[in-house]
Amino acid sequence: MLFNKDIQPCCSYCQSGSKINDEEVMCLKKGIVDALGSCRKFEYDPLKRIPGKPELSEDSPFSEEDFSL
Repeated sequence: MLFNKDIQPCCSYCQSGSKINDEEVMCLKKGIVDALGSCRKFEYDPLKRIPGKPELSEDSPFSEEDFSL
């Protein structure tokens, strides 16, 4: 869930971090850190997190073609 309170801390979606690339984050408190790391200063920013793509169930009346342009 996007707004879950029990989210696993990760620097890539922390309020203090700005993504440099897929592997590094520029943290206001710690400098350049690993994107998958975390620290005690973690504050969740839901706008930085990209949720996974939902899967279609087997009994769904829709197919992948219904969702493509």
